[in-house]
Amino acid sequence: MSKVLVVDDERSIVKLIAVNLELENFEVRTAYDGFEALDRLQEDRPDLIILDIMMPRMDGWEVLRQVRENESLTDIPVVVLTARTNDADIIQGWQLGADEYITKPFSPVALVKTVQMVLKRSPGERRARRQREIVRAQLLRSLRERRE
Repeated sequence: MSKVLVVDDERSIVKLIAVNLELENFEVRTAYDGFEALDRLQEDRPDLIILDIMMPRMDGWEVLRQVRENESLTDIPVVVLTARTNDADIIQGWQLGADEYITKPFSPVALVKTVQMVLKRSPGERRARRQREIVRAQLLRSLRERRE
C-alpha cells in the first residue's frame, strides 16, 4: 500500500483528496501548512506528496525547495495542486522539481489517476519529464508574450 502525504490548508480539499485516495487503497497522511508537512516528512516518509502552494506560515514553494534539497527526501515525487494558473507559477513549479502541476478546480478521479501514473515512473523518467515540461512551459510563455 502506497503512502501519500496531502498538504493543503483547506481541510475540505484535504478530506476530498483523502477519501478518493483511500478508495483506491492508498494510505493517507495529512498536513495543513508547510511546517507541518516538513514535520510529517521527518516522522513518516511517504511515497508521494500532493502539495498546495498558497498556505499560511510556509508556502508550498518553500516545502518543495526543502524536499528537493534534502538528500533523504529528494526522490519523493511531488504533485503540485494549486489555484495558481499563470505561466510563471507553472514554470516555477517545474523548475523547483514538481513531477506534475495540477490546477484547481480539479477532478478527484483524475488526481488519483495522476498519482497512480507518477508512482509508476522511475526517478529518471520523472527528471526527464520535468525538463521537458520546463521547456514546454517556457515556449508557451514566449508565444503568449509575442501575441500580446
